[in-house]
Amino acid sequence: MKNALSILALITLGAPVLADSSHAVHQDGAVRSKANPGIAADTDILAAHVHRDGNIVTFHMTTNGVAGDTRPDPVGQLAGAGVQAYVWPVSLDPSVVGFEGETGILALVATAHPDFDDTPLFDENRDGDLANDGADWHSHWVVLAPSEACGPGALAVRDIPEGTTPAMPVTWPGLPLFIDSPGYSPVFDGPEITLKVPLGAAGLSYDGVTAALRVSANLHAPLLCVTDVFDVASGDLSLPGLLQ
Repeated sequence: MKNALSILALITLGAPVLADSSHAVHQDGAVRSKANPGIAADTDILAAHVHRDGNIVTFHMTTNGVAGDTRPDPVGQLAGAGVQAYVWPVSLDPSVVGFEGETGILALVATAHPDFDDTPLFDENRDGDLANDGADWHSHWVVLAPSEACGPGALAVRDIPEGTTPAMPVTWPGLPLFIDSPGYSPVFDGPEITLKVPLGAAGLSYDGVTAALRVSANLHAPLLCVTDVFDVASGDLSLPGLLQ
């Protein structure tokens, strides 16, 4: 019996993570991507999907590993801090969620970053301290814009220039960035990450991305650069997914 249990444990540990029928990879209309053994399995997108139930819209993504498994190593300070992200870029204007309109690419993201906390209204780890849980996975709306300062063809979370007051969502965390911290909780289920958000906008197109970002070492514009794009569900960020 002991040997049988040991063999069973080895089989279980070595088995691939399987998606159930509710996961993005099994949904009609999902944006699908071929497996890429050259990248970390939890950043390897197999499918991204968005669907609606009334005013609640579900954004989900199936990976080739255990979603959320990779988090940045802490550096001990904000400058140079790393951010790991699952990203759903959408075709909606940023004004739909409260940002100044026509300012860039609106995206829903789930992030983890151990060196800072940018959700001051929420206590994700439920320890009574609102300012110590950036390492826990949480959500943001962000506006992305091209930034050559981050590298050729790179994107950054759009900065708020000093002295300007563009429109921001009511749950904007006060950072000089086009970022919202609405408190939607990511749910992880093996290879799947899911975010449910209230969103009344009618139709949108979407894509799925896994990426790393980094806070600039000098904390000046651009403050938060996209430094690595691990995978794009469509392959070309064409936002081929469609939510009616």
